[in-house]
Amino acid sequence: MKIKNIFITGILSFLLLVGCTNIDEHVYDKYPANDFYGTAQGADVALASVYAQVGGNWDGVGYAGADRGWYDLNCFSSDEQVIPHRTTGDWELDFARLYKHDWLPTDSFINNTWRWLYKSIFNANLAVNQLEASNAEASKIAEAKVLRAFFYYLLIDDFGDVPFYTDNNITVDKIPQASRKVVYDFIVKELTENVETLSATKGGSYYGRFNKWAGYALLAKVYLNAEVYTGTAEWAKCLAACDKVSEGGFSLHSAAANASSPMGNKYYELFGDVLPDDETILAMFATANVVSRNIFTVRSLNGPDAQALFGYSGWNGTIVPKDFFLKYDDKDIRKKQFRYGDQGGGVNYSIDVASLDNPGAAPQAGVRNTKFYPVTPSDGGGASNDFPIYRYADILLMKAECNVRLANAAAAKPFIDAVRQRAGLGVLAANPTLDNIYDERGFELNWEGHRRQDMIRFNKFLLANEFRGASANFRKLFPLPTAALDANKGLKQNPGY
Repeated sequence: MKIKNIFITGILSFLLLVGCTNIDEHVYDKYPANDFYGTAQGADVALASVYAQVGGNWDGVGYAGADRGWYDLNCFSSDEQVIPHRTTGDWELDFARLYKHDWLPTDSFINNTWRWLYKSIFNANLAVNQLEASNAEASKIAEAKVLRAFFYYLLIDDFGDVPFYTDNNITVDKIPQASRKVVYDFIVKELTENVETLSATKGGSYYGRFNKWAGYALLAKVYLNAEVYTGTAEWAKCLAACDKVSEGGFSLHSAAANASSPMGNKYYELFGDVLPDDETILAMFATANVVSRNIFTVRSLNGPDAQALFGYSGWNGTIVPKDFFLKYDDKDIRKKQFRYGDQGGGVNYSIDVASLDNPGAAPQAGVRNTKFYPVTPSDGGGASNDFPIYRYADILLMKAECNVRLANAAAAKPFIDAVRQRAGLGVLAANPTLDNIYDERGFELNWEGHRRQDMIRFNKFLLANEFRGASANFRKLFPLPTAALDANKGLKQNPGY
């Protein structure tokens, strides 16, 4: 059973207490709003409404953990995973169309992602207003602004030019569309003005919250992709932000043997319950059927295979494409996450997949992934694995990339070598190339929500693969949803759609 002293659980308990007591001294709804949100508890209530949107649940809500939302949109359009239609009739074609870059403005993934991000921004705007009006603690105001910047960053990464507002006193049909560059500049300004004000506390009540180190990790991500967003690279600024994260005292988690682990290694604690704070910078908290859920392993495994391992059936959905899987070295401990070949009990996962959509894949075709090996409480609807939004291995690989792009490959080598050696591999024989770094990011960060962004930045996203030809350039952006265009006639659709 998961036990945590965390922000969200504490706030849920606080709200339940407020709703169940008749003691006049604690009836907070009788306090003036400005007085309430100026208290430590009130400030946390304002922030909790925003953080509640990060957790993954059904109907496309959340950063990761459930289905048909931001995670699926960004991961299934990359080369690391796909859900094929099955020859048995299971799984609709929507997932395969994402992998084949054939999505439409009416697709549920796109609508759900858009609605989730704008609901999150609305909540963040409200929190900023409440906290500023009440003269709340500066770190709490900064936290609300950094959260808002996080959601706007996800928006411009997916959609480019987007409706932009920071005051909720406006109707949907009147929200102006701003260029990607304008919103990028706003994100950078909000982060650079507020990150230093965030708490430096790691873990405890700041597990799963934007502290100073998570704020700098976000800023580094924004700078890492600046050239994609604005046409101007910011490698030196990205490197400087990564160096600030390093001041937080992070390190790579151990990859020592661990007999108690289902995959025999401490490395996989990074994807389990209560993620280790030596490497984890920002996590999404999950306790299935309470707060969030993590469906990734149960969605991947065949029914009888999951039944034998966990005591409940799998969904027989997500697979790892052959070309992605075959790049892994057999000595790489990260290859232990994959299930392929004969698993016993009549389960035999083939590496080859003949078709994604017409007629589809055979029931046991495709490599499966148990990176997020379910922790309890768990059932056929998901598990309680927390999800790493940012971790230090990513920061090291970002440092390596920035140094190579700044023509200092020798300085990049120790960073990529550290990640490789933790995985049980040798150091690179020569200074790293961009292709080395791109591949290593795939090996280390697969299924963690970074791959589409990486593929675009490394100019790999449009390349042909086993199941489709080369994609048109406009596919680097998703379309604005048809519903959003109907609601706001002032919006302009992305080219190509």
